[in-house]
Amino acid sequence: MNADIQLALRQLRKAPGFALTAVLTLALAIGANAIVFSVLNALILRPLNVPHPENLFMLERAYGSDTTPSESYPDYLDLRDRNRSFDSLVLYDIMGGVGLDTGHGNPSVVWPYMISGNYFDALGIQPFLGRFIHASEEHGPNSVPEIVLSYALWHSHFNSDPAAVGRTVQINKHPFTIVGVAPPDFRGTELFFAPDFWAPIVDAHQVADWDSLEERGNHNAWAIGHLKPGVTPAAATSDLNTIANSLAKTYPKSDDGLKFSLSRPGLAGNTLGRPTRAFMLGLMLLAGLILLAACANLGSLFAARAADRSREIAVRMALGSPRQLILRQLLTEAILVSLAGGICGMAGAVVILRALSTWRPIPNIPINVPVNPDVNTYALAFLLAVFSGLFFGLVPVRQILRSDPWQIIRSGTTSVGSTRRFTLRDILLGLQIAICAVLVTASLVAVRGLARSLESNYGIQPNGVMLVHTDLQMAGYDAAQRVQMQKRMLDTAAAIPGVTAVGYADRLPLSIGGGDSDVYTDTTTDFRPTSAAADAQNFNVSPDYFRAAGTALLAGRTFTMHDEDKAPIVAVVNREFARKVFGSVDKAVGSHFKFWGGQRAEVIGIVEDGKYQTLTEDPKPAMFFSFLQHPSSDTWIVVRSQRDPQQIAAALQRSMRSLDPALPLEIRTWHNELDSALFAARVATVSLGVLGLLGAMLAITGIFGMASYTVSKRLRELGIRIALGADQRKVLGAALGRTFRLLAIGSIAGMILGVLATRVLSFVVYQATPKDPVILGGVILTMLCVGVVAALIPARRALAVDPMILLRDE
Repeated sequence: MNADIQLALRQLRKAPGFALTAVLTLALAIGANAIVFSVLNALILRPLNVPHPENLFMLERAYGSDTTPSESYPDYLDLRDRNRSFDSLVLYDIMGGVGLDTGHGNPSVVWPYMISGNYFDALGIQPFLGRFIHASEEHGPNSVPEIVLSYALWHSHFNSDPAAVGRTVQINKHPFTIVGVAPPDFRGTELFFAPDFWAPIVDAHQVADWDSLEERGNHNAWAIGHLKPGVTPAAATSDLNTIANSLAKTYPKSDDGLKFSLSRPGLAGNTLGRPTRAFMLGLMLLAGLILLAACANLGSLFAARAADRSREIAVRMALGSPRQLILRQLLTEAILVSLAGGICGMAGAVVILRALSTWRPIPNIPINVPVNPDVNTYALAFLLAVFSGLFFGLVPVRQILRSDPWQIIRSGTTSVGSTRRFTLRDILLGLQIAICAVLVTASLVAVRGLARSLESNYGIQPNGVMLVHTDLQMAGYDAAQRVQMQKRMLDTAAAIPGVTAVGYADRLPLSIGGGDSDVYTDTTTDFRPTSAAADAQNFNVSPDYFRAAGTALLAGRTFTMHDEDKAPIVAVVNREFARKVFGSVDKAVGSHFKFWGGQRAEVIGIVEDGKYQTLTEDPKPAMFFSFLQHPSSDTWIVVRSQRDPQQIAAALQRSMRSLDPALPLEIRTWHNELDSALFAARVATVSLGVLGLLGAMLAITGIFGMASYTVSKRLRELGIRIALGADQRKVLGAALGRTFRLLAIGSIAGMILGVLATRVLSFVVYQATPKDPVILGGVILTMLCVGVVAALIPARRALAVDPMILLRDE
């Protein structure tokens, strides 16, 4: 074995270009597979870091064919106390940013989980320091003024001081006592979100000015629990639906038609889990195709190398060397190349994965997923390296076993010329080209979809708009002071030179979070969910919001400052709302609808449709209320101006600080705020773009290897053709015609497969369609360029054949 390894190393040193190309090819393919698998492992395969994760499930409410994990607190209490399938059900809610004051008078924005008292005990988590919150402490609203710090927050804000336990801090101006610190490896029960601390959900009113503990129709928290031993998910679902039927009869207004199902926790149930699984499995499949293409590529290269070494191998066999020994030495070369490629690929993958693990795609929000490689990733890379080496190392076997050493020595080349229509090398090359076409199609679809998403109409015009975000409750303003402060902020921003429009909104389209409500016709008296005419997104805005946001008014009017709390409730709705609730835009203005259990509102205006939660959503109804009639502490000031963004940001900072120096502010462009909405599309575009580039590189080297092999095998024939007067076109046709036929066949097959494969992209890429003429033209042009670049050197070699030299050698 040592002799085989030493001989293989000597042979590879003699051909450094071949060795480097083979190692780099495999490094790219194995590295890509390691990266994708590690992300897949972190998001899907690896369970949550809690005891007994295999029987942990999330509850989903059914809405027709769709499901959502959101539950109301009263429903949760009934499910927790009446079910017979779970050891214990826990409830948690991811809250927006709140102000944490550790005693220095300068609050920082942190993000909590609001949890039921049994959260840590039911999950089986042990504290790193101090103790946890317990269910026995809950005695109604605001009864547990305690928080548990994450290990990261304890380290960053308290310098890992054990004396932090027992200290009192201010959360949005309310005192809370730190009772414990969570262990460093516990990041909560959602993979993508690492909370800064945990607080009791019964204290939600103090933490976030939110109190829906008594509202059965307000679904905004998530429930999970461990199944009891021996209980199956199907049995647990049946048990939950028995309770659901009882709740529907008792509370028809909020729970009519209530049904439950179970899903795996960690990705907001099926809300993120289903598209994430579809996309990651598709990406893993494409990465696997990259590896298959690399193996086919190297198989062709090894075949070409075997042809170039045919005289050497023939001499060794003529001198008595067994064919098995030669094959073993060639396999040793292949395994050494594959292991070197695996090591280099894994080294690069580790660097990239460590960077991804610390990457926070949205800087102001603690969203990130640790994707550091574990033993499974290293094992996969090793197995792929060995498999790859065996795969492409065995390609020349048939060629060597059937070769005649004496004929090779006499003619100078292998005598085995296949008369079959397609050889194994042809199939391998066609496979590489098809895979390349699939990847190029998918990557162009993603790029084109992202370009559309950047250019499309969201119902807003973010160009030239700056956003000022603050939470007035965090700043210490009570309910009576907030509207007046918001008015002052609007007036102050409007007074800045260059500002053309200023508006207020309690939340923005396509931002994280959201709110929706059932809407009923004006004649409805039964306010069950099944009686709703629509489920509408709701926003609270100021009169000039639509002009500042660039949202077109289609009919009627917008709000005025006279639409205040003592005036009749009025609303502006979008076109989809008018169509669903009233039948048409013409019938909507001046009509009334009911919402929130019977409140009545008059429609005063119609605006264009927009995107409110995701770029890929179907048109959704939306309704806008006056911020004077529905006040909120969450404050977004939308400022449209013609000035440079940096200049207007500085002016906004000065003007807002003049109102209140302690006001916590975030100032950024609307395009930056849209990063969260575009995140999935950008990840898909970058991922598929990289895979498409790898596919193109492999196709180039594969076509090059095949063309080079063909030319080297047929040099004598080409020389005779030239000697008999064949022109350049016929010589090229003889040398490369078969290769270009395979390029055409593989490209067509790959485009067809790419059209089918890109359906997965519709989950994350806006208007993903491979039928776009630009995409089809781009694929054809790309594959043509791939073929031309790959065949250029072999074509020049074929045209440079000198028949006199060949005949003299003969």
